[in-house]
Amino acid sequence: MISLRKDLTRNKWLYLMMLPVLVHYIAFHYAPMYGAMIAFKQFVPARGIWGSEWVGFKHFESFFSSIYFFRVIKNTVLLSLTNLVFGFPAPIILALLLNELKSSLFRRITQTITYMPHFITLVVVAGIIRYFTLSDGLINDVIAFFGGERAAFLQQPESFRPIYVISEIWQQVGWGTIIYLAAIAGIDQQQYEAAKIDGATKLGQIWHITLPGILPTVMIMLILALGNLMNVGFEKIILLYSASIYETADVISTFVYRKGILEFNYGYSTAVGLFNSLINFGILLAANYLSKKVSQNSLW
Repeated sequence: MISLRKDLTRNKWLYLMMLPVLVHYIAFHYAPMYGAMIAFKQFVPARGIWGSEWVGFKHFESFFSSIYFFRVIKNTVLLSLTNLVFGFPAPIILALLLNELKSSLFRRITQTITYMPHFITLVVVAGIIRYFTLSDGLINDVIAFFGGERAAFLQQPESFRPIYVISEIWQQVGWGTIIYLAAIAGIDQQQYEAAKIDGATKLGQIWHITLPGILPTVMIMLILALGNLMNVGFEKIILLYSASIYETADVISTFVYRKGILEFNYGYSTAVGLFNSLINFGILLAANYLSKKVSQNSLW
């Protein structure tokens, strides 16, 4: 107790800086867990959570037997895995390329340009995507210029995943390089000098020094990404999709939105959301365990 008091006194300003983050997580991440009880009730807003009737696992059983179950699970997994396979390495590759630039002015300009899409609101991003993918939009103008046929891409189910993943990479790749550039900056420069003396090429230095140096950071980011594998952000999908592409665009989060907000089936949507969170938690535990066994890097 005495040591705790001394630690609080010595690091009071650090704890004060941490306080807003702590309050945020308590208010928006832990307090709402109370509402998970709705998943086991036939929730009626007028009666409140405690006043609503208990229905046990009825909503879970309804979801598992629903004709939409396999569709939303498949779409969520495929979209998340595609985004992970192509989107996760993108900021690492960009960080490696930026680190090799000799001109600091050009590097700063490039970084600024790649950061900018991250700060564009999703409504604007969705508007840009819709405008570019129209049958008379910019992308179709380019296709038509080279002799191809015009198509309304956002009306084609098979086009949704490439559009979503490419736009995610464009929007997040620059922002994602920040942490990797910081990790690269922490590598001892004497290692590069020794490698040059030994005759290592630039590619050899990247492979044997830079990549191993940032591996712990890469593994931590990969674990966090896998922990959110089933959490495909519904905001962009809601702004882009329509009934014609539900076949590939309808994911768990959009399904929860339709059932809970549009159809007022709060208990059912909460059950689906809770199921999704449990799957994410299981993936996070598995990814952390495997990372610890394989690379000795883990969150805990």
